[in-house]
Amino acid sequence: MLGLIVRFIVSAIVLMLVSFILPGFANMGFTVALIASIVIALLGFIVESVLGKNISPHNRGIVGFLVSAIVIYLAQFLVSGMEVTIIGAALAALVIGVIDAFVPTELR
Repeated sequence: MLGLIVRFIVSAIVLMLVSFILPGFANMGFTVALIASIVIALLGFIVESVLGKNISPHNRGIVGFLVSAIVIYLAQFLVSGMEVTIIGAALAALVIGVIDAFVPTELR
């Protein structure tokens, strides 16, 4: 349980950094980023449940990248205070994918 909480906190911090650095992604506070990370995780789980594990961004394929960008973009409609353009969602998915490539999931 503690590992899950730490993972959401780290995900929220990554979202905050991405929103600060990237264009097309409105700056968000920690609370909004934490809620957004939970919503993104839930949407990702739903997509994986419907389409299978091969769609996961952990496979590092173009389909996983596109699904990640779409999930980030759709999350803004469920999280008040989160604003992102399609380009911003694509850039965020790219940056988050690069971070995932260098930081093993077990550490986050």
